[in-house]
Amino acid sequence: MKLVVGIAQARPAILELERSIEKTCFWIGEAAKRGVKLLVFPEAWIPCYPFWCDGGTFGRWDNGEAKRLHARLVDNSLVLRSAQTERLRDAARQAGVAVVIGANEREPRGGSLYNSLIFIDEAGRVVATRRKLVPTHGERLIWSAGDAADLDAFVMAEARVGGLICWEHWMPVVRHVLHASGEEVHVAAWPHGGEHHQLASRHYAFEGRCFVLVAAMVLKKSDLPPDLQRDGNLKDAPEELLAGGSAIVGPDGAYVVEPVVGREELLVGEIELSRTREEKLTLDVAGHYSRPELFDVRVRRERPAQFRDEDTHRHRNRARPRT
Repeated sequence: MKLVVGIAQARPAILELERSIEKTCFWIGEAAKRGVKLLVFPEAWIPCYPFWCDGGTFGRWDNGEAKRLHARLVDNSLVLRSAQTERLRDAARQAGVAVVIGANEREPRGGSLYNSLIFIDEAGRVVATRRKLVPTHGERLIWSAGDAADLDAFVMAEARVGGLICWEHWMPVVRHVLHASGEEVHVAAWPHGGEHHQLASRHYAFEGRCFVLVAAMVLKKSDLPPDLQRDGNLKDAPEELLAGGSAIVGPDGAYVVEPVVGREELLVGEIELSRTREEKLTLDVAGHYSRPELFDVRVRRERPAQFRDEDTHRHRNRARPRT
C-alpha cells in the first residue's frame, strides 16, 4: 500500500494559542491540497518549544521574568477537551487528513504541563495523547513526567503510526516497546533536526524497520514578539534559534526525502508500506530477532490520576440504608 505523508516544517506562533490553532489548520488544509493523508508537526509546536528553559536566568529561584514567561506558556497551552482541540479535530475531518501534533498540554485543573503528541485520525477522533516520559535537563522546569498509557502504535490513514519525542529516542526499552507495537510509520518529533537527531532517527528506522518522519521547526530570534526578544533569558541568544532539518527516512535507514534546513516547507513524500515487511526478512528486533525466553519487557499503561474526588465515596456511604 502506498501512503502520501507530510511534515509541516514551519514557524510556530510563539506563546499564542489561537494563532497556533489557526496555523495548524492552515497547514492541514495545505497538506490536503497536495494529497497528504498523514501530516505531522514538530515537538511542542503548540504554542512553541520553550527554548528558554536551558538558558539565562530561567532556572534561578523566584525569578520574576521566569515566572511571567512560564505563566504565558501555561495560559497558551492546549487543554485536550477544549474548543481549540475541537477546531483541530474539525480541520482533520474536513480535510480527510490524519495528524500528529506536538503540543504543550495542560490538564483542565492546575498549571502543570506535559510535552505531548496528539494523535487525531482522518475522521477527527483523538485516538491518543502521548506524553513525553522524561523531560530533558532544563525541560524539567517546564514539563511534568509523562506515562506509558499511549506508548503504542495506532491505526491512522490505514497505517500503524506511533511516535516518540526528542530524547526518548535514546531510551532503548521505550524504543523496543514501540517496535513491538508493529509500527509502520514512526513520528520522530524534535525541536530541530540537528546531526545527532538525524542519527537517532535513521537508527530508529533501521532498528524498527519502519518509516520515520523527522519533524522539526524553523525559528529566528527576530520571529519572537519584541518583549520576548528583550527578555533576560533570550537577549543573548543567536539569531537562528531552530534551523529545521525535517526529513523522511526509509526502513533501511536511508533518506526518502533529504533534510530541509533553514526555511519553512511542507515536506511531502510517497512511501510504500510493504517495505517495512521486506526489511524484516533480515532483522525484526521484536520478532524473530528477539529472545523472549531470556528477556521480559512489561509496560504499565495506567495514566496516574492527578486528582481524586473523595466526595463521591462519602456521598455513597451516606446514601446507604440504615440497618
